[in-house]
Amino acid sequence: MGRTREAGCVAAGVVIGAGACYCVYRLTWGRDESEKIWEDDDDDEEEESSDMAETGKGSKANAGAGAGARLQGDSKAKAEVAVELESGSDIKTEARSKAQSGGGLEAKAKALFSTLKEQASAKAGKGARLGNISGTRSLAPGLPCPGVRGGGCHPARNGARVGGRASGKSKGKTRGKSTRTPATSWPVRRGKFNFPYKIDDILGAPDLQKVLNILERSNDPFTQEVALVTLGNNAAYSFNQNAIRELGGLPIIAKLIKTKDPIIREKAYNALNNLSVNAENQGKIKTYISQVCDDTMICRLDSAVQMAGLRLLTNMTVTNHYQHLLSYSFPDLFALLFLGNYFTKIQIMKLIINFTENPAMTRELVSCKVPSELISLFNKEWDREILLNILTLFENINDNIKNEGLASSRKEFSRSSLFFLFKESGVCVKKIKALANHNDLVVKVKVLKVLTKL
Repeated sequence: MGRTREAGCVAAGVVIGAGACYCVYRLTWGRDESEKIWEDDDDDEEEESSDMAETGKGSKANAGAGAGARLQGDSKAKAEVAVELESGSDIKTEARSKAQSGGGLEAKAKALFSTLKEQASAKAGKGARLGNISGTRSLAPGLPCPGVRGGGCHPARNGARVGGRASGKSKGKTRGKSTRTPATSWPVRRGKFNFPYKIDDILGAPDLQKVLNILERSNDPFTQEVALVTLGNNAAYSFNQNAIRELGGLPIIAKLIKTKDPIIREKAYNALNNLSVNAENQGKIKTYISQVCDDTMICRLDSAVQMAGLRLLTNMTVTNHYQHLLSYSFPDLFALLFLGNYFTKIQIMKLIINFTENPAMTRELVSCKVPSELISLFNKEWDREILLNILTLFENINDNIKNEGLASSRKEFSRSSLFFLFKESGVCVKKIKALANHNDLVVKVKVLKVLTKL
């Protein structure tokens, strides 16, 4: 009976230890997967190790208590059971060391947990943590920004937000990558190299020569734009107007008015416009005036290119030397005067007024065909600048008709001509008389001046 009791006690201890291991396995299996996915592996190992230690101690104590209760009367059996329990403790210690080294039930449970964690992560589409996302849209370092209108270059802007958190362990769920597209309100040209000057730098002849060399050799639109703006700003100073001409810069700039890029054409017109203030430069620019006029008439209505071209033509016709080169464009100018917006109307009237101040251009001017709707410009609803310009235009033409004696040869002008509209129809005179009660005192004085000359 003694041996039987000893075997029973040992078996009871083994069963209790196995039950404890199974409880640990079930506890590990039953945890919430959502928490396990984001737990760190190190924390899991520490928690599992502590649970195993506590469970092992509890099972060993229970086994010892049960065996001691049943073996109180038999000292020999007690000694043998103690030996067996010590052996069992050694076995458990060895099993625990195997589990920690990768074997045993705990290791299997941990491997299964890791597999489930990977499957859950793949199913949720969360995978590994996201790194930093950066997308920048900027000019070359140190490159100046012309920034005159849309399509120019702009200061550097961050194209995308950082999409991930800093690397490291975290207990919470990570956020997914942002799929929002960065806002792009304007196109930006990317410079291929660092431009050596700022666009508002006042340069001497050696530096102007460098800019002209860059402009002549470069095919990059961004570089061409910056170089043209730099030259245009320097051409606002009289000493640089001569320097750019003497360095051979006028043909280099004028060559770019043939390009298809509207921004480059606009910047080239602006540079030539500043250079045309100089009388000697006008003698060089006259070679390109017909090309500028044709491009201005056919380009997009009210565009920046058209306005830049009109400003250049206005500067070139301030004197009488080159006005005859544009006489063929009179019908187009009057058509554009009717179709254009407020700013286009103002600029074209300034250009036509230049022609009206040269009596030699009167016959060609009044004989051209014009839209009858031009009469609508003599309307009090227009602001002061429009009214003053159209009244000046009417006054100059009537003075020239009288001075040149064209009133007696009215039969040579058609009914669709400017002569008939301003002189013969009488509609303009009625419109001007209606402006005599205008609220603006300056307009009223101008109207009275015109009426006294009729």
